[in-house]
Parts: sequence; structure tokens; C-alpha cells
Amino acid sequence: MIRAFGFLTLLLLALPLRAADRPNVIFILADDLGYGDLGCYGQRLIQTPHLDRMAAEGMRFTQFYAGSTVCAPSRAVLMTGRHVGHVSVRGNARGKTFDDLAGLGPQTLSREETIVPEMLKKAGYATALIGKWGIGELGSGSEPTRRGFDYFFGYLNQYHAHNYYPTFLTRNESPVPLRNEVPGEGLFGQNYATKKVDYSHDLLAADALMWVEAQQANPFFLYLALTTPHANNEAGRDLKNGQEVPDLGVYAAKEWTEPNKGQAAMISRMDADIGRLFALLKKLGLDGKTLVCFSSDNGPHKEGGNDPAFFDASGGLRGIKRALYEGGIRVPFIARWPGKIAPGTTSAQVGHFSDVMATVAEVTGASAPAGIDGISLAPTLLGQPEKQTKRDTLYWEFHEGATKQAVLLDGRWKGVRLKPGAPIELYDLANDRAETKDIVAEHPMELARIETALRTSRTDSPDWPMREGVARKAAD
Repeated sequence: MIRAFGFLTLLLLALPLRAADRPNVIFILADDLGYGDLGCYGQRLIQTPHLDRMAAEGMRFTQFYAGSTVCAPSRAVLMTGRHVGHVSVRGNARGKTFDDLAGLGPQTLSREETIVPEMLKKAGYATALIGKWGIGELGSGSEPTRRGFDYFFGYLNQYHAHNYYPTFLTRNESPVPLRNEVPGEGLFGQNYATKKVDYSHDLLAADALMWVEAQQANPFFLYLALTTPHANNEAGRDLKNGQEVPDLGVYAAKEWTEPNKGQAAMISRMDADIGRLFALLKKLGLDGKTLVCFSSDNGPHKEGGNDPAFFDASGGLRGIKRALYEGGIRVPFIARWPGKIAPGTTSAQVGHFSDVMATVAEVTGASAPAGIDGISLAPTLLGQPEKQTKRDTLYWEFHEGATKQAVLLDGRWKGVRLKPGAPIELYDLANDRAETKDIVAEHPMELARIETALRTSRTDSPDWPMREGVARKAAD
């Protein structure tokens, strides 16, 4: 089996792709889903049969990393192929409204950065973003429809995206009124809705199915950036339950807290809609012509009453969202492409959001821009791990409170620094994936390499300077 898939890789790498041979690409991104939130990653309480089947029919990565530990920078890394020490968006900015473009400036993708849909449009692909954008408001020049997406439906503003019953969504660059009534709403209708009719996740899922069906004759790229299972933090403050979902399904009778029931129901609802997408691909005869990838933008949240410890949402890893320990940045990643990716495979290859652009470029025949940080994972996906380019270093930084940094060397040695000038913590992930023992005193050579990487892996940014600040205690 491996030899057969290796031969396919050689053909793919050696021959120019004809238009008819170019795969469709669907990248599905969950919001705040933990490494351990899916059954195929060890989850025992939440039902995710369709994503588990996706893993059984494709490849599951065990050491794949998000671009950051919060939303905006992680998505910027995904779109640009540049890690968070080089990309223009390195954190969630202080602005929350699209009237505050100055405040949101640091959270707006630079026009100088080529992103995945721009790359694919040049290769003749139809492109769409359905879901959450968060890195370019109206008037910024980095709205999705001005950055290579032919079509957009969803939330431009990520703060707006915290609301599952908003009064509007945006299609292309125009608001689409919804039937939800929100008393005393602010600019984004962030107060809790009293009349709840249009659940935004359902609208996004339905729109994605319609768009795929309309594009079946053309090579296409769909970035399906779902908002589940992110909490509605506004509702959480008022009701102590930010896990908004129309019904609790099989979890309604569980003797759990209401937020935990809601969290599980949101994940299972997302899973069911992904199942509908796979059913449509089969119905249209596109199954073997479509590479589908699934991941999450960072680790699990502890917001709106949700308790990630209850579900072991980090999958035994240390930390959650907003930590640079493994639980904050290691995420599920599943890739499925019948006939190309061997079913039921598990890969220990280290992957990262910056790799998505290079990988998509290779399998579609598109030209990736120069200067990206990512490597193509196509050899791993297509059964030739011996052809896989290796990387020595992965880098992260996080700008809430004091600037925190993390480095991973050789997929094994993990360095974490909680503020500039603070002592470096060192962990051996090969023997301590939960980062329980700081072994910095025992490994001076690895410490020296990490110090060098922390110093050299980033470029200066006026929007994202290194901040002394107050080091917050990491979320363990």
C-alpha cells in the first residue's frame, strides 16, 4: 500500500497538472476546539462519528500545531504561510468594532502578503470563504472579496462572531438581515437574543453545501471557517452559559452542567454538518477529486461556563487557549482524499498552519509566494514520508500581558518563555508530552539553541513589539 501511494506522489511531483486533474480543496476550521475534543483523538463523552470516519478514511496527525493560541493571528498564519514571528497579524487587536479601523489595524492582513485564495485564483480556482474572517473589516482593503475570495458569507468581525443569533451576517460586502431580535443591541447585536430564529452555524453550513453544488464543474477552494464551539461571551456574562445551540440533542438528559451540555451539542452539531458535506461530495461524484482538511484555530476555551477539564479537551496536554504550552497550540488535523491518501493512517510528522499554503500549492500546481515559512506536507499525505522535507524550528509568540514566546526544535525540544528576559522552561516532548518537568538545567546545548531561536525567529513589528508587561500565570 505504501509503495503504491509513493508512486502516486512521484507522478504528482513530476508531471504538470491538467485542469481536470487538479483537486478541489476544502479546509474546515473549527473555533476553539481542543486536541482531545474528537473521538478519534480520545474523546469519550462527545459524539463525533463523521470526523472519526474522516480520520478512518484518511490521515490523522498527532503533532500538528495552530499558528497561534488565539484566533486572529492563527488565521493569519493559515492564510499567509508565515509563522507568527513574521506575519503582519500577531495577536487579537484592541479594537472591536468596524468603526474603529485604527484599533483594528494591527489585526488587519497586510496587502503585501499573498494569501491562499489569491494564490489559487491565479491557478484558475473558484474560491469562497464561508464563516469567520476576523482579519479585515469593511474599508480596510483586506475584506475577503478584496483578497482573492470570489464569494464570502459570514462574519467579518471576530467579536461579532461570538454571537450565534446576530441580527445580520455579511454576504460579500453587504449585510444580510436575520430574523433574530436583540433588545438594546450594540453595533454587533452582542446582547443575548430574546427572539432566536436564525442560528448562524446552520446558515453557514447550508450556504457551504449550496456553494459546493454550484461549483461542481470547476476546481474550487472552500475555506469553511466555522464558529463552533466558540462561546458567546456576552451571553456567558449574563446567563453563565455561553454555549448557544438550538437544542442539546443526545446530551439533554445528561447530569452535566448546562454549559457542558451545550459545548458537547455544538461539537456534535458541527460534526453532523461535516457529515452532510461528505455526503454531498459523494453524491456529486467529487469525493475522489477533493482534498478535505479539518483542524482548529487553537486549544479549547474556558469561557461562558464551559469546563474543558470535564471533557479532557486538551487530550492530556498542558494548557488551554491563551497558553503556549501544548494544550494551547497543538490541535487536531485530519486530511482525507480518497484514492490519494491511504485510509486509516496516523502520522507523527510535525505540521503547522504555515504548511497549509505550501501543501495546497503542491497538490494543485499553484505557485506559492516566495519567503513563506511553511513546508509542503504532500509527501507525507501521499505516502512518501522519506521524501518529506524536515524542519528544525517552529516559533510562536503571544501578546496578551507580557509577550510570551515558545520554540519547538526538531519536533522534540520545547522552550517556553513567559516574558522577555524571563528564564526559559525546557521540555522534552518525546518523553513528556504533558510538559510536567522543566529539564532546562540538564540540557545546556538545547537551551543555547532555543535562546538563539527565540532571538532570531522574529522580525520587529511596530504593531507587535516585545512587551515587558505583567506575565500572567499560564492556563494549566
